[in-house]
Amino acid sequence: MAFVVSLFGTPFAIRLFIKLKAAQPIRTDAPVGPVPPHEGKRGTPTMGGVVFIVATVIAYVIGHLALMTLPVEQIAQVTPTITALVLLGLFVFCGAVGFIDDLLKVRKRNSGGLSKRGKLMGQLLVGVAFGVVALYYPSTNNETVGSTKVSFIKDIDWLNIGKVGAVILFVFIIIATSNAVNITDGLDGLATGTSVMVLSAFSFIGAWQYQHWCGDWTYAKPGNYCYDVRDPLEIALICAAAAGACVGFLWWNASPARIFMGDTGALGLGGLIGGAALATRTELLLPIIGGLFVILMGSVILQMISYKTTGKRIFRMSPLQHHFELVGWSEVNIVIRFWIVGGLCVALGLGIFYSDFLRTMP
Repeated sequence: MAFVVSLFGTPFAIRLFIKLKAAQPIRTDAPVGPVPPHEGKRGTPTMGGVVFIVATVIAYVIGHLALMTLPVEQIAQVTPTITALVLLGLFVFCGAVGFIDDLLKVRKRNSGGLSKRGKLMGQLLVGVAFGVVALYYPSTNNETVGSTKVSFIKDIDWLNIGKVGAVILFVFIIIATSNAVNITDGLDGLATGTSVMVLSAFSFIGAWQYQHWCGDWTYAKPGNYCYDVRDPLEIALICAAAAGACVGFLWWNASPARIFMGDTGALGLGGLIGGAALATRTELLLPIIGGLFVILMGSVILQMISYKTTGKRIFRMSPLQHHFELVGWSEVNIVIRFWIVGGLCVALGLGIFYSDFLRTMP
């Protein structure tokens, strides 16, 4: 449903944003070094992230309406949960911060938008609000969406940082992930396609955890390997819906893009991905599954450190995708090759996740 709504809803959004003159401002200069030639993209509408955010929420509602047709004794397992509130809340409200940024860019007719401080404050407020809900609102089995322990495949028992520390970590991950996805969004389809792979991975993890869930009394027996998470089926459902919505959007966002996701989509996707890692208790696995995001964020950090300390640039331009543009790679080649790197990172992360399960088998 998310795919269908996004696929057929995006053309309407394209026409609407063109009519509203909500075109993406094209950067023509930079404080350091050259900029890639993107003049041909001028006039392309932005804020397309609204489409796949709305599509995901619609699909979630429809999915639950379908699940409500299950027998009465199963309804308690499929009614909307706090996990859904946290994940969809992060998706929507991180996207709202990005929407404000996009709106200011369109009105000012430049790529400035929100100030760095303003954007950070918006992300901070969203992270704190949903971090508190995730850590201070237990379910009937005393599980919260987030955990007071740092996690890799599961919670690491000796790394208990307490509720306040967990909220701080929650906020850090949401801010870092949303900015990393935003940095990745620089070429047609790059962030969208990578997000599809990462969200699909978390959907698989959620589904696997649901099949081996400590909250399921029919499975959680002595000797069985189970996962202490809250509402893994919800995580799987929401991530699958978001991945499907992104696939529908990618049809129109692939090169040459007819619409950009803008900060609306990039910050929203980053918030959801970070939330999914926290909800599945795989925080330290996130940098592996989202390895491409880490690489591109790292290229910006390295460039900044190098220029401020030595006055020299490591790359012709950061993030890394623009370096390869200036080297002479075509946009399509960069996107496909980076998708390959992103896919390998996802495969490695899932392999590590599954190998931990196999290690416990008799």
